Amino acid sequence: MPIQKNMEIPKGAKKVFSGIIFNVYQWQQKMYDDSYKTFEMVSRGQSVDIIATVKDKIIMLVEEQPVKPRFFSIPGGRVEKNETSLAAAGRELLDETGYRASEIILLTESFGRSKLYHHISIFIARDCKKIAKPNIDGGEKIEFTLVSFDKFLQFVKEEKFSVPVELKFMMYEALLDKNKKQELKKKIFG
Repeated sequence: MPIQKNMEIPKGAKKVFSGIIFNVYQWQQKMYDDSYKTFEMVSRGQSVDIIATVKDKIIMLVEEQPVKPRFFSIPGGRVEKNETSLAAAGRELLDETGYRASEIILLTESFGRSKLYHHISIFIARDCKKIAKPNIDGGEKIEFTLVSFDKFLQFVKEEKFSVPVELKFMMYEALLDKNKKQELKKKIFG
């Protein structure tokens, strides 16, 4: 029996709440005993995360937001209306760090879990160059530093490391398996 990797909002689901970031959908679901129950799913707009390289280093952020105390992360944010995820990756990288990449490629995507639909695209931005001062959102405090690949992998052990679970999984695999480590390093640096 195949296991569904990504959750999607079922066709025919009705939007019952529209928020700024989240929407809620409901639908009638037939059960195994032929009865019906109301199911719900929350949907969030698409976002991007970027593993950005400067020579043999990776850009790491230390962020703070009004409702979220200091945490470690990588550049990223929401995809704006009528914007591609690739364009959003370039914009978020520039806004949060002042760097522009010579190449941005898609590493992986996910579409949510169980009751949350959230399209996340994780990109690799290679050969980044500083071209401007960061243009940080008023709801963020961001500092950044450059770290080695090995140091980057160690961040996955930090409780306050905020990146998509798919990336955390890749990082843990890399810490546990030297072949996976070399594969991930090659994907990031080329």
